[in-house]
Amino acid sequence: MSSDPRAWIAVLRASHDRLASLVEPLTPEQIRARSFCTDWSIAQVLSHVGSGAEIGLLMLPGALGEGDPAGPEAFQPVWDRWNAKTPDEQAADALAADERHVQTLEQLTDEQLGKIALPFFGMDLDAVGLVRLRLGEHALHTWDVAVALDPAATVAPDAVGLLIDNVAQFLAPRLGKAPAEPFAVRITTTSPDRDWLLATADNVIVTEYPENGPEVPVGEVAMPAEALLRLAYGRLDPDHTPATVTASPADLSQLRSIFPGF
Repeated sequence: MSSDPRAWIAVLRASHDRLASLVEPLTPEQIRARSFCTDWSIAQVLSHVGSGAEIGLLMLPGALGEGDPAGPEAFQPVWDRWNAKTPDEQAADALAADERHVQTLEQLTDEQLGKIALPFFGMDLDAVGLVRLRLGEHALHTWDVAVALDPAATVAPDAVGLLIDNVAQFLAPRLGKAPAEPFAVRITTTSPDRDWLLATADNVIVTEYPENGPEVPVGEVAMPAEALLRLAYGRLDPDHTPATVTASPADLSQLRSIFPGF
């Protein structure tokens, strides 16, 4: 995982450009069509992206120590305003707000990037942590739009390369839902390569696979890193699981239940 915030910002810029290239040619009917998210149209996904960009800008002065922190009470008016927009406004305004957010991050000086500090749900985020959260949301919501237009769409490789270690470091322990009975499985990925042991008890833990193997035999799952990233975000349903994924049906079903999405 890169420790250079500008590398993360560059990939966020690429994700914005990809989203814009998907959305700008859409007809009003396509804007109103369902996205991968069952309850959201493409316009509503874009509304979420746009409001997230606006909230990111609200939080930035506090993270830089240049203003008061923006608390949750500041977020609801933003969501209400975006929810009140028409689908066409949501689509157009989301791209504009997202551009402002990315451009603002690009224009931060090295000194500003170095002093970013933001307490967030029990974490202390630096510049990389701040952009990492946005990139994860942005890249996966971009996929939510892309896959509605092309069922074979995948998450952009540059985003996967940066975000894949987030599965072990953030998504599994914080968002994974441990089943009633303990479960363990070896997960290997390609592009990039990872070799992990996922184990559950009271929570979900992903660690490097032990050199001599675990104490008891476990199942094995192999998949592209892109598929594992989507799995961790609750986006590896049977209709969007690559043929290159190898796993027993029981293990794959259990993994999907561990990562129901959010």
